[in-house]
Order: sequence, then C-alpha cells, then structure tokens
Amino acid sequence: MRAAHTVLGSVIGVVWLMFPWMTISGQDPVPAARAGPVAEAAAPPERDETSPVDLILPLAVAAAAGVLATYAYVRRTRRARTRTTPGVVSAHPPVPTPAGLERQARTALVVADDSVRTSEEELAFAQARFGAEEVEPFTHALAAARTELSAAFAIRRRYEQGVPADDAARRQALVGIVGRCAEAGRRLDAEAEAFDQLRAPERGVGAALEIAEGRFRELAGRTGAAEATLAGLRARYASSATAPVLGHSEQAKDRLVFATAELNRARRTADSGAVAQAARPLRAAEGAIAQAGVFVRGVERLSAELAEAAKLVPAALTGAEAELATARGWGAPDASVPVGELHARIRHADVVLAAVRHELTGAPYDPLDALRRIARAVEPLGVGRAGVVPVAARLVARSAVGGAADFVSTHRGAVGAEARTLLAEAERLLAARNEFAAADGLARQARESAEQDVRVHGNPYDATGEQAGGAAGALLGGILLGEEADGGPPASFGGPGTRGRRRLPRG
Repeated sequence: MRAAHTVLGSVIGVVWLMFPWMTISGQDPVPAARAGPVAEAAAPPERDETSPVDLILPLAVAAAAGVLATYAYVRRTRRARTRTTPGVVSAHPPVPTPAGLERQARTALVVADDSVRTSEEELAFAQARFGAEEVEPFTHALAAARTELSAAFAIRRRYEQGVPADDAARRQALVGIVGRCAEAGRRLDAEAEAFDQLRAPERGVGAALEIAEGRFRELAGRTGAAEATLAGLRARYASSATAPVLGHSEQAKDRLVFATAELNRARRTADSGAVAQAARPLRAAEGAIAQAGVFVRGVERLSAELAEAAKLVPAALTGAEAELATARGWGAPDASVPVGELHARIRHADVVLAAVRHELTGAPYDPLDALRRIARAVEPLGVGRAGVVPVAARLVARSAVGGAADFVSTHRGAVGAEARTLLAEAERLLAARNEFAAADGLARQARESAEQDVRVHGNPYDATGEQAGGAAGALLGGILLGEEADGGPPASFGGPGTRGRRRLPRG
C-alpha cells in the first residue's frame, strides 16, 4: 500500500507537469461552429508561445510529490530495520551490553536458586501428606532443576575466576548461565499445575493444616530447648564457637509468630467454607515453619559438632605431631619445595600446635577453630592424606558449609548471586576428596558475603524496634514475595513463572 501511494504521487506529479502542454493548442477555446467559409474566416491566428506563469503550479506540485515519495521511502526503510513486532525479525536485533548480560545472569541465578529452595520446602509437606511414591514425579523434577542450577553455578564460578578469557567466550558463558537457570525453572514450572492438583484444598485442606500445625507444635517446644542449649554453649566455649547461630532462637520465634497468624487465618478461611482461599495462608505458614526448623536445627547441629570437635582436638594434635615428625625425617614429598621453605612450614606448624595445646589448659576455646588451625598448619607439609587430621578438616568444612547454607536459606530475600555461587562451590568441594580446606574457606566467604547483603538490604525491624507479626522476617526469608500490600503471595513450588501464582484476585 505504501509503495502504491509513492508511485501514485509520482504519477500525479508528472501529469500535472505535462498538463499545460496537453492543453495548449493553436486555437482559443470557442464554441463549436459549423464548418464552412464563415467559420474559417472567423478563426484567430495561431499562437507560437506558452506563458511561463502557466508552468509554476504544476512544477511546484511535482516537486512536492517527489519530496513526499522520498520521505515515504526513507521512513519505510527505517521501520523495516528497527521493527520488533511479533512475526517480524529485525535486520539488526538489539544486543545486550556486557553489563546488562551480567545483571541478567546474576538475577537468573538468584531466582532459580530461590525456586529450587522453595520447591524443596513445599515438597516436604506434600510428601508428609501423600507419601514418597505419590510425589515422585515432583521429586524427579526438583532433582533435574537442581542439576541444571549446579551447572549454572559451576559456569559462574569459572567465569569469576577468569575462565574463559576471550570476550566472546565470556559472553557465551553468561548466556549459558541464563539458559541453564531458565531450564531449571522450566522443569519446575512444568510440574506446578500437577502439583497444585495433588495439593488441592478440595482433597483435604484439614489434613494439610494438621500436618503444618503438628510441625509447628513440635518446633515450638524445640525452640525453647534450643535457646537453653545455646546458653549452655556460650558458657562452655568461646564466643566465636557460637557466633554462627547467634540470634537463631529469636529468629525461630519470629517465624513461628508469623506462622501462628497464617495458620489461624487458614483455619478460619477453611471453616467458613472458602476452602480454596485457605491455600494462600497455609503455604505462607508452611514456609515460616520450614525456616523456623532451619534455625532450630542449626543450633542443635552446632552443639553436636562442637562436642565432636572437642573430643577430636587431642587426637588431632597427636596426629599432627606425627606428621611433623615424618616431614622432619623424610623431607618434603614435593621436590619443588625448597628445603628452607619446608623448614619454615614446620616451624609455623610447631607454633600453631603449641598455641592450641595452651588453649586446652586455659579459658574456654573454640574446638572447631582449633581443628581448623591444626589442619591448615599441617596441610602445607603434604605428608598425611589419611588419619585423624583429614577427619578433623572434614568436620570443620561440614560445619562451615552447613552454617552458610542455613543463613542463605533463611535470608534469601536479600542474599545475592555472589554468596550463592561461593556456597554452591563449597558444597561441591565438600563432596570431593581432600578438598576440605578449600570448602571451609569458600563457605566462610559465602557467609560473609551473605551477611553483607543482609546489612545492605536493611534491618527487618521497623523504626520502633518491633516486628509486625513476623511479616518483615518473612519477607527477608523469601517466604513472601513482596508484590502486594500485605507482603505479597507466598513462594510456592515451581519456577519463576509459577512460584508466585497464589496472588490475590484483582478487582
């Protein structure tokens, strides 16, 4: 149509230009007369010229038509190059900048990691209600999503270490991260509808409420016991020993306060006959109960780890002394280590072991930190790959990774991609042989990075120092997605496309 308009405009201009020549003749326009001698005598003489004034208007019209045709052509060409409407592929599609692609990859990692963590939490409640066999398809989907996410974190870790080095390859690495995260989310999104059908309130919201309330009551009792346990740990060990679980009891209580309100709301809604509407507060309560359990188990686990470490310290000291003796007698197993460097490492280990032995006879100390220092002092000697020292290193790494994982899980509303990437790598190294020191170091870095993210995010308490029924903690923990005035929909089983599906109806 645009091409037809352009051609028509040109034709009109030409016609106007030719019109004067078509109408100019040797006679003036007069009424028709019969042929004959009289008529021939009355005919005026022929004119040999046309006035220039007669050509001004046609020339102006032709010029305007040409200008309009040119403008239409240029405009049509530009639109064809930049058009992004569905069904039309631009000749030059927009390419994201490196900074934009970097932000996209970070966001994809955070959302995919949140989706996996939330899906795992809700799946546990579904399994308690229906059994492992009934939820097996969703278990497989979660495992597949976790595999994709692990691959994305591995790519991200190598990317942060400068691999690959080529700019084009680094862009492809970021694209790969986004793609892996998208696939993880797709696997979960694909099962969200079937999962909702399994957990449909019509199938028995009362049974789901009973399971949630039973776990709530159990955790309420364990929270008080965890508080007493933590007080005992503070009296027995150094302050650094209990630092990883500082505030866990209070935060567990906060999540339970929120769960109480949501369980009551779900119960009232179900009793009133609006069974379908009870799913929203029930899911929010389940999320809070799951995180309260993480806080309580964190205290219980650390207590057991400290007790195990305290028993292991004397044996680790003995094992370290044996390795030192071996290093002194045999020399460095690695021929690339100069003799002087080996002697320096032995002297450093001697100093560390002496300091640990002194701590055992003095004030309360941190058994896990003592094992960490023993293992790190002996590791550079490279003489022992078995025995008690590696056992000590594994215990230390397991404790650090567990503490970092708990913190990220219960503060995921504020934790960014860097901390999650470090944690994923620490978890991978923990599962590998002889990588305990590296796993411990990365887990501690992950915890520090996550804590920094939370500090930047802000305190979950309001200006008066009080929390509004635990809602602030629920937002910080990612239990609520924060998209609505009441805190938003609760995070549910599924990927980015379905995890927030329990929104309030509009209108």
